[in-house]
Amino acid sequence: MNKLEAFGHIAALAIRGDLVFPTSVNAALRVQLALDDPDCPMEEAIRLVLAEPTLAARTVSLSNSAMFNRTGGPTVTNVRSAIMRVGYHNLFALAAAMVVRQFGAKIEDPELRAKAEQLWDHTIHVACLARIIAREVTGVSPDTALFAAIVHEVGGFYLLSRADEFPGLLEPDPENWQPASEEIITREVMHKLGIPEPVANAIEGLRDGFLQVPPETLLDTLLLANHFSPVASPLEVARAEPPHSDSVIDLFIDEEKRVKIREEAALDAASMSAALLV
Repeated sequence: MNKLEAFGHIAALAIRGDLVFPTSVNAALRVQLALDDPDCPMEEAIRLVLAEPTLAARTVSLSNSAMFNRTGGPTVTNVRSAIMRVGYHNLFALAAAMVVRQFGAKIEDPELRAKAEQLWDHTIHVACLARIIAREVTGVSPDTALFAAIVHEVGGFYLLSRADEFPGLLEPDPENWQPASEEIITREVMHKLGIPEPVANAIEGLRDGFLQVPPETLLDTLLLANHFSPVASPLEVARAEPPHSDSVIDLFIDEEKRVKIREEAALDAASMSAALLV
């Protein structure tokens, strides 16, 4: 089966809803869906988090990270206090991060695993940048921006998780890249994961989207975060995402603000990465 046939096969399975998820992803999905309810009682949220030991440990760790404890408050040692500090929206994003991360857990090929690790590093940097850019530049919800950035490469993670079965599927060969197939796969994976439509639309717009001036949408936020990310996606060459001129960005983000955003995001990415590796 060549690359074109492999993409067609995976896309056809995705359209039928025949998506292969690791068991751990399904468990994290159950938590994520429950937390999606803004009226979810605190006691139920605590029970759900405690039912997943990895999520519990990461929630407590994240609440003590510089990202959520900038004032140097007391160390959190329990799930209840961690949820109160992090908040439901970020707990939801954390569950989504677990889902994304688990897609790479079953990869055996060393080269594919390396790509998955680079994609994860890219995702964390984009997530931290998006949260700050939303707050400082575009005015969209920082919580929504964080969540959207965490899941913006979920289609790529899914393809990497299936690439062991299809040797050469993700080799850098733009002539055989099938963007239409990948878009279908990404759309169906997001549907299966229950990604809200506004977030899904922004993610789908990343491939061909262009920055508007001034930037004020979730798509603009994701485009800027990807542009500033110090870690590139290993799938970037194949996707040929449209470049955004620094001269255009200079119109609304001066050099001083750009440095500030990058420095804060780098600190957040380091603390978030450490917390999520618990």
